Amino acid sequence: MLVALTGGSYLGLRSFQDANAASSIPSVFSGYVDVTATPRFAFESPTSPEARGAVLSFIVSDKQDPCAPSWGAFYSLAQAETDLDLDRRIARLRQVGGTVSVSFGGLSNDELAVGCTDADKLTSAYREVVERYDLRSIDLDVEGAALSDTASIDRRAKAVAALQQDRKSSGKSLEVWLTLPADPAGLTQAGRDLVSRTLGAGVELAGVNIMTMDFGGSKAAGQTMYQASASAADAAHTQLQSLFRKNGEDLGTDTAWRKLGITPMIGQNDIAGEIFTLDDAAALNAYAKSKGVGRVSMWSLNRDRTCGSNYPDVTKVSDSCSGVKQGDASFATVLGADVIPTGSAAAQAPSASATPTATATDDPSTSPYPVWNETARYVVGDRTVWHANVYEAKWWTQGDSPDNPVVQGAAAPWKLIGPVLPGDRPSPRTTIPAGTYPDWSAKTVYQRGSRILFDGYAFEAKWWTQSDSPQAMLEGAPDSPWMKLTATQLQSPPATASATPTAKPTATATGK
Repeated sequence: MLVALTGGSYLGLRSFQDANAASSIPSVFSGYVDVTATPRFAFESPTSPEARGAVLSFIVSDKQDPCAPSWGAFYSLAQAETDLDLDRRIARLRQVGGTVSVSFGGLSNDELAVGCTDADKLTSAYREVVERYDLRSIDLDVEGAALSDTASIDRRAKAVAALQQDRKSSGKSLEVWLTLPADPAGLTQAGRDLVSRTLGAGVELAGVNIMTMDFGGSKAAGQTMYQASASAADAAHTQLQSLFRKNGEDLGTDTAWRKLGITPMIGQNDIAGEIFTLDDAAALNAYAKSKGVGRVSMWSLNRDRTCGSNYPDVTKVSDSCSGVKQGDASFATVLGADVIPTGSAAAQAPSASATPTATATDDPSTSPYPVWNETARYVVGDRTVWHANVYEAKWWTQGDSPDNPVVQGAAAPWKLIGPVLPGDRPSPRTTIPAGTYPDWSAKTVYQRGSRILFDGYAFEAKWWTQSDSPQAMLEGAPDSPWMKLTATQLQSPPATASATPTAKPTATATGK
């Protein structure tokens, strides 16, 4: 009897300690965002509190330099700053209380550790991303052939463990999540081996996020996507306890749930007939809360809307809509209901430099664009700085304060891009010398790619046009046949050879 009492007391103490440990780890909802997908998704302007957590995807190896991080093999980090406004948009999300993580890998390109075989360069590549975006949490999405590439698995683990130690020594933390495929039986053998090798290399894993999607033949006939997801999570929970135990860390039941993430693919999956519905989302939300799951995600926030009538076949996956009729509902609000959207090390309070203030004094010497002037006229695409924030004109405007609190939403002539960043300096303005392109003429027939000058701006024809003045485009007309060229576009050849510049545009500190 004494032994039984003592054993019961021990188990009770362990249960108490487990519950205490789990309660110190908040549950988090954060949706993935495909950064390079078209049309661009405005993650910096979340439509609900649940959408304030964003996992930006994917950092992969550059095609020319495998040790250089790139966004989707399309943009270097510097190019993403200029072409996608990425740094400023991240700062904007933090302004409104959101959090940002970055995902490395994915299915379509090489994760950094696959292509980069130099250990020091690999660690530096991870560090460059973490430091540039001031990250407290990263996601390592390992799929396809990379799952069984033990050399890259070990390189990744060694580099990430070193980065965690570097961060810790400087008083900073870095949460690391592994995102891996799963089926209703849980993690695959390759996935379990990867977790084991990663833990063995000294990486402190915040958790393992299972992708509950594209089950194919592993899903039983008649099993709903929720049921398959819950089955995968139940199995993965047990597997994680075993994997951590073998690495010397005995996780309690509650703590192990906090170490688990679940990520469904909303709506139509890549497998024909697999559709994750809003009902599945509600059931998975209830399941996650009942178990105390540490992370709920979804692929992707870009897709969280009903497809338009012009999308002909909703049984085929779209990058920008779910393929199911959502009405006024969103998967983010259903999956993230009552789940804390910020927390743990991933929670990032807005920094002083990112917090807007109506009394900020704008300094032209540190403003990336000209400071707003109420007497100046602005046309669509023009940018200005006002009260420490960058705005872009949506149509012709003059005298309309960019941060007018009365005029908001679709009626506002200005779109907030994000705050002025530390280290910002005036961007070179493109000067277009007279004669660079022919002046526009109402009598001339222009083919697609023709370039002209109008009112000091350079334009390119989007299709055949005659007598359509570029003025309509400057005033924000969406159906104008003319596209106003940016500085980057001016450096590229036109869509056709029908308009050849007679002088090269130059970047200076003045001009339009």
